[in-house]
Amino acid sequence: MSTVEFSAAERAAGRGLGGDLARLDGPAKVTGAARYASDRTGENLLCAVLVGATVPSGRVVGLDKQPALAVEGVVAVIGPGELPPPGPGFADLTVPPLATRHLPLRDDAIVYYGQPVAAVIAQTLEAAEEGATRLGVSVAAAKFVVPDTAPDMSAEGGYAGLGALDLQVGAPVEPGPGSHHVSATYVQPARHNNPMEPSAAVAEWDGDWLTLYDAAQHVYAVRSVMAAVFDIDEEMVRIVSPYTGGGFGAKAFIWPHEILAAMLARHLGRPVKLTLTRAQMYDTVGYQPLMRHDVTLTAGGDGRLVEIGHDVVNTTAVTDDYVEFGSATASALYASPHIHTSQRVRRGNVNLPTFMRSPIDGPGTWALGVAMDELARAAGLDPLELRLRNYAEREPSSGRPWSSKKLREAYEEGARRFGWHERAPGGTTDGRWRIGCGMADATQGQFRFPSQATVSITPEGRVSLSVGFTDIGQGPGTIFPQVVAGVLGLDPAEVELSWGDSALPFAGPTYGSGTTIGVGAAALDAATKLRDQLAQLAGWPAAQVHCDNGELRYGDHHVKLTELAADLPAPLAAEGAFRLPGDAWADAGPAEYATRTFGAVFAEVGVDPELGLVRLRRGTGVYSAGHIVNPRTARSQMIGGLVWGWGMATLEASHFEPTLGRWHSPNLAGVALPVNADIPSAIDIAFVDEFDEHAGPLGAKGIGELSATGFAAAVTNAVYDAVSVRITTLPIRPADIINALHGPAR
Repeated sequence: MSTVEFSAAERAAGRGLGGDLARLDGPAKVTGAARYASDRTGENLLCAVLVGATVPSGRVVGLDKQPALAVEGVVAVIGPGELPPPGPGFADLTVPPLATRHLPLRDDAIVYYGQPVAAVIAQTLEAAEEGATRLGVSVAAAKFVVPDTAPDMSAEGGYAGLGALDLQVGAPVEPGPGSHHVSATYVQPARHNNPMEPSAAVAEWDGDWLTLYDAAQHVYAVRSVMAAVFDIDEEMVRIVSPYTGGGFGAKAFIWPHEILAAMLARHLGRPVKLTLTRAQMYDTVGYQPLMRHDVTLTAGGDGRLVEIGHDVVNTTAVTDDYVEFGSATASALYASPHIHTSQRVRRGNVNLPTFMRSPIDGPGTWALGVAMDELARAAGLDPLELRLRNYAEREPSSGRPWSSKKLREAYEEGARRFGWHERAPGGTTDGRWRIGCGMADATQGQFRFPSQATVSITPEGRVSLSVGFTDIGQGPGTIFPQVVAGVLGLDPAEVELSWGDSALPFAGPTYGSGTTIGVGAAALDAATKLRDQLAQLAGWPAAQVHCDNGELRYGDHHVKLTELAADLPAPLAAEGAFRLPGDAWADAGPAEYATRTFGAVFAEVGVDPELGLVRLRRGTGVYSAGHIVNPRTARSQMIGGLVWGWGMATLEASHFEPTLGRWHSPNLAGVALPVNADIPSAIDIAFVDEFDEHAGPLGAKGIGELSATGFAAAVTNAVYDAVSVRITTLPIRPADIINALHGPAR
């Protein structure tokens, strides 16, 4: 790809900031110096273990605590109704904190398998675990609803406010002679996020002041929830989460274990650590729900779409509605005079679903991407050509112009790099393997969140950035110092970073692909203001200075920042901010523009028709995603996203066992995940040159979720290209291919 050179004025506006830099936090993470929530220890610290319900519906009718209390080191057993109820503000929480309204242990009701029905607290984790195994819990089971087969219903409240449940654009159009039509149902199983670090919380009280060390994706949301639960001011709550070992959305909501850890600590008057087991990560926090997509596409004889229909149903809990808006992609990706979509839920006795990396468009690009491939073959068109004929110059659902979009360039570059036009449609062979190629679109809606940051310089010349973002592994500890360093002309390693603490300036959440936009803009603003203050100290006009190589420069004049700082009586600080119109807590970009990221992804697979095996041979992704602050960390994000898409397409599923009413295999022993042997080295990633001036001053947009969209569809389409088997239920299993090619085994 081509590169762009930026002037000093453009750099000051955010253009060109960053560079291809290795992670600054890499050594801390690989040596174990990075400390996570459950790493916290202390002499007075107690360990809590949750005991889960063994039925999906019913009541707790008895609790025999004595066997557990007899275990040496066990100090308490807490059952239903023994903790004070949450404050009145908890019921009034709105969408931003993203907290489940259902808090276990408030009463004896059981509404899902694994729901915490008791907590055992001990001096050591081993004692607490032993006590939990000995605790006698008697339950009265009741009839339960299997979510997978529950009736379709309209969503009520909950998180339905994140999008429109139903959409109608335009009126039906007569397709005319030679039209082509596809109508199919696509099914995705539930999938669990499985971050490397299990969720954990350590709660400490000092009088009425709470400190919670948490594995979270937004410390300020946790703070708001804790203040509401305990009916105290937010200033009396401090949430600390410098490192979170992956989240993928599972740590975006505030879950019962976080609240219970703080409740237990207050009740017992001692700090309490509560770490979920891997099995509890399946039934205590969220997951991506099972989804059914009904997709209808109609095109005229020229291949131009005249109808797009996408109806989605997802499973959810009986306690809250979580809506997975998989239909949103259908309203945003292709031009059509008539678009209709709908969202429904199926409520059952299961724990609440949640975001999973690339919610909304991750599922949507699979179903729609496979349907578009079917339509292309029905119309006798190359799948890429069909997309070009239906390219949306404006957002189809609203008619708004895009804030920026270079998907055409991504198509062209992706096809060139992959060799799309040189492939042999219909597949080739390599020994016993049949080789096929597929492509699809990648896209993700863009969220923006307000943020604040402080950049300061001490008389000794030390520069620091303070902002309370959460690091879940995507590289913010590198790119934000890069932004500050770019403005002040420093090496990024010279910028000291403080983060992951609600006592620091407010940062938006680490989800919605909005971290770089919001926090990056706030850091840019603060660094620019500090540079202007230094210019004032030097007596130079701020608008005409820039920094380079540790110096402040004005025409032929220059002075080292350390020399300016040496005369300071105290640290000099500047506060920066990124605010949204109307002081909104979030938006999807400027109201007058449609803001999205885009990409074109290509996959080549090998399929063994006798064994049904599918192997990835190579993959290409080219993306239109605004200014890329750090190409190295961005490329890592996109590679990880393609691996994520491969797992979605061929490996991953969490099955709800309908007889027992629980997750069938709540651990990694029964869930296939991609490993190094599954992924070839031939993964090619590139970005088109783009600067989205409407999205934010950095010109950047989010990529963490974009990376995991589209590739599952490209893989599914490649399998069809190889063996002419159209898979409409994920994951693609060997049995699916064998049965389609040879018939079911007798």
